[in-house]
Amino acid sequence: MTIIKDIQVAGSAGRPMLTDIFYTGNTEGKPAVIYAHGFNGFKDWGNFDIIAKQFAEAGFVFVKFNFSHNGTTVQHPEDFTDLEAYGNNNYTKELNDLGAIMDWVAEANPAITGIYLLGHSRGGGITLLKAARDARVKAVATWASVNECKTPWGGWDIDKMEAWEETGVAYYTNGRTGQQMPLYYQLYQDYLRNQLTLNIERAIKSLEVPVLLCHGSGDNAVKMDKALQLKEWQPAADLFVVDSDHVFGRKHPWLEDTLPGAMQQVLDKTIGFFRAV
Repeated sequence: MTIIKDIQVAGSAGRPMLTDIFYTGNTEGKPAVIYAHGFNGFKDWGNFDIIAKQFAEAGFVFVKFNFSHNGTTVQHPEDFTDLEAYGNNNYTKELNDLGAIMDWVAEANPAITGIYLLGHSRGGGITLLKAARDARVKAVATWASVNECKTPWGGWDIDKMEAWEETGVAYYTNGRTGQQMPLYYQLYQDYLRNQLTLNIERAIKSLEVPVLLCHGSGDNAVKMDKALQLKEWQPAADLFVVDSDHVFGRKHPWLEDTLPGAMQQVLDKTIGFFRAV
């Protein structure tokens, strides 16, 4: 198996995105699966190499990357050390980042047979939006996807929203690291400016490619009703539900060599789904 890690690909505002690629043999005649991580995530969260290897063994070229403004750096790819970049992240930047990765995959591997997108949580929403706007995408699968581009302010009350506008910054506590993560008001302004582009309902309704929606019935971060809403908007989508949480039983760091049962179920379902495309 060929594994190349931490390739630098230019993302939004020229910031480098560390990118990994996994495949067996060569890339000729194989589809590429591109994975987009979620809010407060990164490409190696929960030992994601275990998942990447299984995709490669199943015959795919598997690519995962850090969004350009997710708060990690080239020197610290698993730590949120650049909180200024984090505060300046938004959905538009992430859409642009995913497009840049798709361009890089297509240019670096011209013999691939197609591009499939896979995203977790907020990354799931990004993949649905991108799939609706880019004909190169032949299928899309989501894991615990959001159904609107309002992470993390969707449930904030009016007082907190007004304070956010007045001060220009709000803080989100990272439950794993305890860090106070800055969210600049530009995140909300970007959403207001680009509501049509960032409309997941509109995007998924327009999709004519195969869609798989995987969700945990005990997900407390993105409730099960979000998955049911996505399924209602796109009745042709395959909805796969497991008895698990938002990350299907994983955590970071994940020090084991095997996956939790729920994660393996979701992975097997996703590999089978992409194989059938």
